Amino acid sequence: MPNAGDMFAIMNAFRKFQGDHPKAVAFFKNEILNGVPEGTVIEFSVTKPGMEKVTSNLKVTQNDINMFNDLKNMKK
Repeated sequence: MPNAGDMFAIMNAFRKFQGDHPKAVAFFKNEILNGVPEGTVIEFSVTKPGMEKVTSNLKVTQNDINMFNDLKNMKK
C-alpha cells in the first residue's frame, strides 16, 4: 500500500497527465469509467516514430468492470 507521500506524488503526476492529455482523460472517463458491459472489446494502438503501428485489444471481463468501479470510487 502506498504511503501518503507516494499517493500525493501519484495525484500530482495524474494532474499533470490530465493537463497534458485532456482528450485522452475525457475519453477514458466517458467511455470506460461510465460503464462498459462485459464482452466489450477495447483496442490499443501505438505508433512509435519511424516504426510500424502495433495494435492489441482486450475483451472486458467482470474483473475489469470491478477494477474500473474501484478506480471510479477512489475519486469520491
